[in-house]
Amino acid sequence: MTKTQYLIFLCGMANFINAADRVIMPIAIVPMSDLYDWDLKLQGWILSAFAYGYISSQVLGGKAAQRFGGRAVLGIAVACWSLATFITPAIASQVHAVIFTRIILGFAEGFCLPTIFHVFSSSILLEERSKAFGYLVAGGSVGQCLASVICPYMSWPNMFYTFGAIGLVWVVLWFMLYSKNMESLTSDPQKLMEQKVDTTDQVSWRSYLSHRPLWAIYTAHFCMNTSNYIISTWLPTYLQKTLGANPRDVSFTALPFIANSIVGVVAGHRADFLIAKGSWTVLSVRRLMTGIGLLGPAVFVLLFGSVSSVAVAISYISISLGLCACNSAGHLSNHGDVAPHHSGITFAVSNTLATLPGLTAGPLTAAAVDYFGTWTPVFLGVSLVNVVGAIVYISESSASQVL
Repeated sequence: MTKTQYLIFLCGMANFINAADRVIMPIAIVPMSDLYDWDLKLQGWILSAFAYGYISSQVLGGKAAQRFGGRAVLGIAVACWSLATFITPAIASQVHAVIFTRIILGFAEGFCLPTIFHVFSSSILLEERSKAFGYLVAGGSVGQCLASVICPYMSWPNMFYTFGAIGLVWVVLWFMLYSKNMESLTSDPQKLMEQKVDTTDQVSWRSYLSHRPLWAIYTAHFCMNTSNYIISTWLPTYLQKTLGANPRDVSFTALPFIANSIVGVVAGHRADFLIAKGSWTVLSVRRLMTGIGLLGPAVFVLLFGSVSSVAVAISYISISLGLCACNSAGHLSNHGDVAPHHSGITFAVSNTLATLPGLTAGPLTAAAVDYFGTWTPVFLGVSLVNVVGAIVYISESSASQVL
């Protein structure tokens, strides 16, 4: 395993834990709400509390990575959110404490991806970057998959204890292994650190908001997350309360994450192949992958509103999330093209804006379902948002450096 592969593996594991910890509450909230008598609206606020913390720390994460480096920032962040996960059962009877803990979880996780984007953009060459982001996204999908498979077979307190402990073990390994295996990357004969990251503040904040190619990325990311937040937040509840699935059937929600993981890796390899071969330009590849990643899910999310069986619902969501993974080789990789020295910050800005749907995914969805008595308007709205995102990105994106 090369040092670059070692770096991708460690960061992929961090995203594995990051994603797994997000899945726990949507699964656990069903038995928890029965135990503590939480109605649908209160469940919505609990589920969305994560996003309020997450949205507040994206830019902080990008700047912290520039200032202090990836080792310290990522290690401390994983330690904080793992502790927040681990202590959740101890404070579960106090709903305000649960909401506060969810906010802390989101705040700490907000440092994760901006830090990794900073590290990847400074350590991984252009022709390998799509694969790196593909594996990064796959790591998150595997985490979601594993949590979805095993959590329905565990008591809800053990869900939090298990994955909180896994995160704390990763922190120990990270601080033990990172300095030994990663800091020597600057002297690697393959010059993996050839693209240096600017750690100064020479770029004004207005620059991150004044370029159309950046807004194309921000828009695509926002639209992608709109559907992802709805699915990740409400899928276990929808399957059990609307389609009549039993708690063990929730383990089949791992299938969409498996599809997401596989397609993300395949799309990354295919994108890098097309770029290296010279048959496609970088911009054409980014637009193709983003178009597939937004328009494909738009179709299947729309169809999701008409299903009446758990099996069909899982099939549609699997296809939807699988196609969504193409975005890793599309607009997500585009940060390194347009802002190679500042991609940690541009991703932080993008992910901040893309977390806005997470603020409303809980309470607004609950209110819409209560008002209309059906989930169909929710799925229709999500599909339309994805179509708009694809149109904006394909028409306004660029692969030329702007920062």
